Amino acid sequence: MLFLGIDVGSSSVKLSVLDGSTGQCLASTHYPETEQEISAPQPGWAEQHPDLWWDGIKNGCAKLFAADNVDAQKIEAIGISYQMHGLVMVDASQNVLRPAIIWCDSRAVPYGDAALEALGSDYCYGHLLNSPGNFTASKLRWVQKNEPETFDKIHKVMLPGDYVAMKLSGEINTTASGLSEGTLWDFKGQKVAQELLDHWGISSDLIPEIVPSIGEQSEVSAAAAAELGLRAGVKISYRGGDQPNNALSLNVLEPGEVAATAGTSGVIYGVTDKPAADLESRVNTFLHVTSEPDAPRNGVLVCVNGAGRSYSWLRQLLSVDGEPVDYRLLNDKAEATSIGSDGLIFHPFGNGAERIFQNRNMGAQLRNIDLNRHGLGHMVRAVQEGIVFALNQGFDVLKSLGGSCDVVRVAQGNMFLSDVFATAFANTTQAAVEVYETDGAEGAARAAALGCGYFSNAKEAFSSLARVNVIEPDTNKVGQYQQAYGEWVAALPSVK
Repeated sequence: MLFLGIDVGSSSVKLSVLDGSTGQCLASTHYPETEQEISAPQPGWAEQHPDLWWDGIKNGCAKLFAADNVDAQKIEAIGISYQMHGLVMVDASQNVLRPAIIWCDSRAVPYGDAALEALGSDYCYGHLLNSPGNFTASKLRWVQKNEPETFDKIHKVMLPGDYVAMKLSGEINTTASGLSEGTLWDFKGQKVAQELLDHWGISSDLIPEIVPSIGEQSEVSAAAAAELGLRAGVKISYRGGDQPNNALSLNVLEPGEVAATAGTSGVIYGVTDKPAADLESRVNTFLHVTSEPDAPRNGVLVCVNGAGRSYSWLRQLLSVDGEPVDYRLLNDKAEATSIGSDGLIFHPFGNGAERIFQNRNMGAQLRNIDLNRHGLGHMVRAVQEGIVFALNQGFDVLKSLGGSCDVVRVAQGNMFLSDVFATAFANTTQAAVEVYETDGAEGAARAAALGCGYFSNAKEAFSSLARVNVIEPDTNKVGQYQQAYGEWVAALPSVK
């Protein structure tokens, strides 16, 4: 049997087909080839129309199913991974009412802050495990207050993955894990966060039916099957936000296990069985996709919005006549530069409000430029080290909440393809970095096989996951990285 994984990011849609009998990925692709546009109608806003995602899925499936070793008619189940915290709204005919307000949009921060003040810390951190901050619920409040005509037309509100499942099946549903990432889940009551909705005068009727994250949710409709080249009736049996899904892809399922990724945003994600909450909202806790009532699993998430986005920005900045600079060339330049970038410092905070700084929009900064000493290699290394140092700010908070951080699992991709970045990460966090050959789309396909019952348990599902490298902290370099990190922290603007 074959299983399809769909990973809907803000940059592109990635798709993979997993062969259940071998546990190996048969083929992968992504669409579009270039980075997908994020619209910013006003400063601090970030939007994408969900049609872009569906177009990416259709075109990606056409590419994927053209491979000689992929028979789309043998696909048994589909798993969906998606960019977290987005808000999609549809009317009763399932028409999208406005572009989605996505994860790096900052407009809703004042509404979340006001709800925290009104409802109090005991409720927000005791029941939601977070401030409403800048999450999906607060974005819905923004629409209610600023676009009342649109709000009045809403039939259901969804996360991006719920929208994809709707397009595949014609049915509207969501997951408890998804609701938790939007501060729409009450951890104590194990139910929709009714008190928050009541406070804002928002009906819980807007929240879709809840289905399991891992398990049969719906089936592909005849209309969607015709569009994608699939069989009607293929099961949709998994759904998870991109960071819980990245953790699942790396077999990070049990308390004490930690995953990291450095794509458009950079994330450290630690699993716990405790209701961990950071009263300063620098890190956030969500329901992990593997959580069960009798075996709770929560994910504590550290996020830096401007991680890989900082590096792609630098690459675009250096392009000539639209021809981008090769990442390998940039990595070579960084490799030839000393630890600490000879005093050049980069703060990668130019992609929206940053949670580790309590939803402040810090802006990106390049500091201490010496025109007589600093060159391209210094700039590239400063950007890579700056991303690592920013993530380490959250790593410190994770440790303070009791997180185990001796080993971190990552996928062989994105920023971890750079030796400079991976080495800086290991030596700054002082954690061993285990590198695996997988990605979010492959993980979603593996989870789909688990969700439809092809694999009987997680151990069986992940038995073929291949570890390709381990990067240990170097005792000869840890001190140099700690000194560079201290200088980076000292140069932070206004927030210490």
